[in-house]
Amino acid sequence: MSSGATFIIFYSVFIILYFLAINLSYLALVVVSFFSIQKTSLADKIAVREQTFKSGFFKPISIIIPAFNEEATIADTVRSTLSLRYPDFEVIVVSDGSTDRTIAELTEAFALKPGRHSYRVELKTKQIRHTYRSAYYPNLVVIDKDNGGKSDALNAGINIAQFPLFCNIDSDSLVDTTALLKITDLFVKDWRVVAAGGTIRAANGALVESGQVKTLRLTDSFWARFQIVEYLRAFLFGRAGWSSIGGLLILSGAFSVFRRKAVITAGGYRTNTIGEDMELVLRLQRTMKRIKRPYKVLFIPDPVCWTQVPESYRGLQTQRRRWQRGLAESLFLNFEIFLNPQFGTVGMISFPFFLIFEFLGPLIELSGYIILIYAIAGGLLNPSFVLLFFIAAVLLGVLLSTAALLMEEIYFRSYPRLRDILILFFFAVMENIFYRQLHTWWRFLGLIDFLFKKGGWGTMARQSFSNQ
Repeated sequence: MSSGATFIIFYSVFIILYFLAINLSYLALVVVSFFSIQKTSLADKIAVREQTFKSGFFKPISIIIPAFNEEATIADTVRSTLSLRYPDFEVIVVSDGSTDRTIAELTEAFALKPGRHSYRVELKTKQIRHTYRSAYYPNLVVIDKDNGGKSDALNAGINIAQFPLFCNIDSDSLVDTTALLKITDLFVKDWRVVAAGGTIRAANGALVESGQVKTLRLTDSFWARFQIVEYLRAFLFGRAGWSSIGGLLILSGAFSVFRRKAVITAGGYRTNTIGEDMELVLRLQRTMKRIKRPYKVLFIPDPVCWTQVPESYRGLQTQRRRWQRGLAESLFLNFEIFLNPQFGTVGMISFPFFLIFEFLGPLIELSGYIILIYAIAGGLLNPSFVLLFFIAAVLLGVLLSTAALLMEEIYFRSYPRLRDILILFFFAVMENIFYRQLHTWWRFLGLIDFLFKKGGWGTMARQSFSNQ
């Protein structure tokens, strides 16, 4: 047997073992997440929480909404945020050099008036042009600044924030009214918690009234339906599983809460990466270790933030390429954590997992498809064996996706119509037959973008929530 044939056989075996390892890891996360969510659901007594907050055991919070050319959604997002049930909070909208009607929409909706807002510049940012206050809502502040990117806008919001906790919410997102009550409860109960995140769900197709999701209807968008399944699996299994074993690496930039002082100590959001959410969580953990401060980073599944997901092929491809590049940047900027026992589960399990299966995954999967096809064509592998392996891999993926849908129905029941649930089960199957392979290709392109430092945020078409 030639050396080339030997290599192909060994690489084929490696690919098979790789797929077994990643799917067994995901199955383990499924089991861990199931018990974690079950425990959280049984312990979730919102009435008790509200009594606790009314008695004075709460932490005031600053809600930061970075916005760049978000005229279509910004008023709905702010309206939703102002309607949150929480004893003491402020809303800070940071227009990052918007060139559309973002400021005009906010002015018309909330009667903004020019005002002065004193603050300390603890994080360096681009120049702030104007500050505004609402004549209707004394807890609403709007900042207009020079463009510096999302991270720079968040840092400007952190500078202005006056409360010990801050929450970042994307300008195309809506937060459930009780979300803050639930997520800040983690900070009240445990002083070691420095960051916590909730679940992100697709709002496409939802009926929105007064800035709140009233009825969840399944969108007609082909691409958005795949993402609904994908988001359920990522948050109900991925985030919940990693959080329960103390191995969380990422919190969604669309809805996360942080201790302001801890983030300032870590240096705020890094402005030279597009994966600012994951990078901050990793650097925050490095900082806490360096200053020898006990810490926890947690995820809780019940607080929900609704966001618009891309509905076009181009928009979705751009987003996923950006996410892959952001993942790569975050890992390499914080490589000190890799296999470092000081970081416990994060250093010894989570970081290696993300490096091998999430960062290198696209390269290994694509090369695996090529090698397996070549091995079959050259008579080095039995086609029946490869077919059975492919079927097994698809069935495992279907199992993971359908399990996420079942968990959604058991604990949350967001979709009231049986028809919508059945359609999502269909997309959970189709996702593993065609969407996963396409997604792997997009992630591979993201790796190329990372290596050649290409690509940026891109743009996504928005529509007003009231027009959905």
